[in-house]
Order: sequence, then structure tokens, then C-alpha cells
Amino acid sequence: MTSYLLRGVSVLGAEPTDLLIRDGVIASGPATGADIIDAAGLVALPGLVDLHTHLREPGREDAETVETGSRAAALGGYTAVFAMANTSPVADTAGVVEQVWRLGREAGLVDVQPIGAVTVGLAGKQLAELGAMATSAAGVRIFSDDGHCVADPRLMRRALEYVKAFDGIIAQHAEEPRLTEGAQMHEGEVSTRLGLTGWPAVAEEAIIARDVLLAEHVGSRLHICHVSTAGSVEVLRQAKARGVRVTAEVTPHHLLLTDELAASYDPVYKVNPPLRTAKDVHALREALVEGVIDIVATDHAPHAVEDKECEWAYARPGMVGLETALPVVLSVLGERWDLIAERMSRTPARIAGLTGHGTDLAVGDPANLTLVDPSARRVVDPSELASRSRNTPYAGTTLPGRIVATFLRGEPTVLDGKAVK
Repeated sequence: MTSYLLRGVSVLGAEPTDLLIRDGVIASGPATGADIIDAAGLVALPGLVDLHTHLREPGREDAETVETGSRAAALGGYTAVFAMANTSPVADTAGVVEQVWRLGREAGLVDVQPIGAVTVGLAGKQLAELGAMATSAAGVRIFSDDGHCVADPRLMRRALEYVKAFDGIIAQHAEEPRLTEGAQMHEGEVSTRLGLTGWPAVAEEAIIARDVLLAEHVGSRLHICHVSTAGSVEVLRQAKARGVRVTAEVTPHHLLLTDELAASYDPVYKVNPPLRTAKDVHALREALVEGVIDIVATDHAPHAVEDKECEWAYARPGMVGLETALPVVLSVLGERWDLIAERMSRTPARIAGLTGHGTDLAVGDPANLTLVDPSARRVVDPSELASRSRNTPYAGTTLPGRIVATFLRGEPTVLDGKAVK
């Protein structure tokens, strides 16, 4: 295994130092024989961890594969991603989650951890094989029907009770389906002006309120996916004050973009939950800094061309985000490196119980890290993305920061901004 000396690097924005990587860990002592990387002006962060990624394989390899998604993740500074269950077939059995896990190991670019479905076929009728997935080689600990809400409260309670036995987590896509039937965008002034059916904020907030009560009653762990409204923030704040075991995520696009973009009728801005108002964006930013929202998760949602380049009403919701997540967060939070590491690496690793990731890059820690050039600016070009899909909302946008290198257990997956393999 090659050793590397990162010369003059700034760890989390601190004074420049030399960082030695040897035998897959952060090491001390002489750097004899190490390959030297000039890291002057670069910031070292613990490798990013994404708890919400869609890799589409098996079933929709035309949109993404585990390998292409892993490459996009590495180029975005990630060393671990959690793959959602809405594949075809659905990841609702030990066999499917193990397939995804093995594909991730074969790609070897990031640690791919499957998320298992809560219900069979994401249909919301019958619990999936939660125990079998938990005891499989993939060791699943997070379960979600993302893309679909577990709307039945009795079934949601049973799921929370089941995973409590092994300290698992139910990650809820909070959307009351009876309030969003036919919805095309956020319900508000813009949807009224455009004549599009609205997706009301209360459809999200009502499910979060219900589920924090269920989690509190059961004493189990609940995670809320892609929080998007100011009202949801208040529900979470109150639940956390009571000691409910709830965590929450926000996407980069919900921290930056608003429903005004729907006026273009460009389906690239169609996403679930929808882009909300500037007031919601402000509340989400404040909640992320405060810690009411625990983490940033991409909800990377690649789609084939025919599923996005069509009329708004027929377009699939979702945006790719792995390669632009850190630059977007930098544009929102500024160079608050420790806070970024907390929200994009340490806390997601801790929520998932993922050992070896989200460390402080101290001597003896696994060398899972990324190097960022904060002075760089990048104009997003969809044709240059490693993802198999091109549905980015940031095409032509100039974003701060450039991922220069990513290391997974001491081996580079990205060098000089390019994937190693």
C-alpha cells in the first residue's frame, strides 16, 4: 500500500501541517518513501457521508449504476453513501440488499451501504424482511420506503417497534398522500399563478408530527428525510426538546433553491418534496446551523433523459447532487469547516453507526478524507458529471470549492480532481 504525505494541508481550516497516510490510517513518524502531494491552500475534511442516495441498480441502470454513482460520490468528496431501496426489484429482501452491497465493494470507490425497504415492494401494506436484512452480510440498519410515505400509522408503529430490537432506524419520507394527490409543486402563491396543483407544507408537517409521537411512544429511532418546510423545523425542535429519538436531514437544493424556479417550467426543478419558499429556505438554513436539522443529505436522484426532458406534468421528480453538494453547502454556510464536517460527515456516520468514517483525522484514524480547494470556482457543466444522468439544477452556475482528492482507507479514489479508476 502506497504511503502519502499531504504537505502543508489545513485540517478543518487550522494552520497548515503535514498529514501522513500510511497503511490506510493517519500516521506519525518519518515520511520515508511516501508520495508527496502538495496540499498548500487545501483543506482536509473527513470523508463525506451521504445517508440518502439513489443508485438505481438493480433495474434502472440506464439512469445510474452502483459504479457510476460511486464515482460521482468520490468526485464529490464522499467516502460512504447509503443507497435507497426504490430499485427494481425493490431492496426489500436480504438477497437484494446483499447484491447492492457487493456491487459497491466491487466498485471500490466508496463504501456503499444499502437501505432496506420498510414494506414489501414499497406498497405500504406489509412489513418487509427487516430482520433478515439486518442480519445479512450487508448489515442493514436503516430502512425507508423513500419515494413513498409509510402512511399507515399502525404499520409505522410496528416498524418502529421491530427495529428497536437491534437499534435500527426508520427513515420516513414525510408526505400524507391524500393531501398531495396530483401535486406538481409547492402549494402557494407561485403555484396559484402558474395554475399547477400544489403540494401543501402541511402534508409533510402532519406526518412528521404523527411519527415523532409514535417514536416517542415506542422509544425507537426515527429519521426524517429531506425536510423542506419551516413548519417541519418547529415540529422537530419541539420533539428534540422532549428528548424524542429523532434526527433529520436537509438536501443542498432545499437550502438554496425556491419555488420561483418552477415558473420556468423546466422539469429539472421538479423534485419531491418540492422546492419551497424563501421563508422556508431561511428556516432550513438556521435549523441546520442550530442542529435542529442534523445533517445534509443529497437525495441524489438520477433520471434517464426521457424521464426529465419532457412536459413538467410527466417528468419524474429528482435532481442529481453528489458532485455539487459540498460546493452548494459552502455557498450557503461559508468556510465553516468544522460545522460542515459535523453536518456532512461526523453526524451522518454517527447516526448510521458507521465505524471508520466521520473521524477527526487524528493519528490512528482510518484515512477516509477529502481535500478541498476553497479558492477554486467551478461552473457546473452537466456533460462533465460522472453520474450517468444529467438532471442537475445547477447547470451553468458558478459554485465555490473544488474537490481535489478523496482517499478511502488510505487509497486515492480521486486525485487532482479526477477519478483514479
